[in-house]
Amino acid sequence: MNYTQLKTAVEDYCENTFTNVDFATMTQLAEQKIFNSVQLPVSRQNVTGLLTANNKYLTLPTGFLSVFSLAVVDTLGMYSYLLNKDVNFIREAYPSPSDLGTPKYYAIFGPDNTTPLYTTLILGPTPSAALTAELHYSAYPTSIVVNGTSWLGDNFDSALFNATMVEAIRFMKGEDDMVKLYADAYKQSLTLIKNLGDGKLRQDAYRSGQVRTQVI
Repeated sequence: MNYTQLKTAVEDYCENTFTNVDFATMTQLAEQKIFNSVQLPVSRQNVTGLLTANNKYLTLPTGFLSVFSLAVVDTLGMYSYLLNKDVNFIREAYPSPSDLGTPKYYAIFGPDNTTPLYTTLILGPTPSAALTAELHYSAYPTSIVVNGTSWLGDNFDSALFNATMVEAIRFMKGEDDMVKLYADAYKQSLTLIKNLGDGKLRQDAYRSGQVRTQVI
């Protein structure tokens, strides 16, 4: 289901038309709801960059939501993964910016004065030299509103459609029974996509065995 098909289907079900701006807002709210309810590979991003010598802060990419992993990579290509800690831990363990070395820990620091719109990590100890770092993180995929197509639209349009219908009925100030009808349909779709993203994609038949239903 592409964006045009989604808009047509929602308007047909609602027997109503929506402006392009309003429908785009509904769709993006629906996508945000789904991607904050289930972890899917399409939300996973990675970036490689440099840690700056004598700078204990690392500015994160645009669109960053959460960390999967952060590693420093030596000249031989060996990965050393940093451990996630609280800011207080790093402040106490490495109280001075001159506590230099290869970082072992990181914490979500939040925006700083130089990059108020971006999330920043604090590292401990402060990098003693420029080091290659690789970050795997979660971010919202490009919306179907922007691309016209998306992973959700191509592979799990039931979740996208039902989530958008919830937003559309809410926008129309629909009756309580209609709001409940589409909210329940969305919950059913969400159960299915969570079974994929948080279940099947986190196991394989060799290690976990095949999914089986008890015979009654």
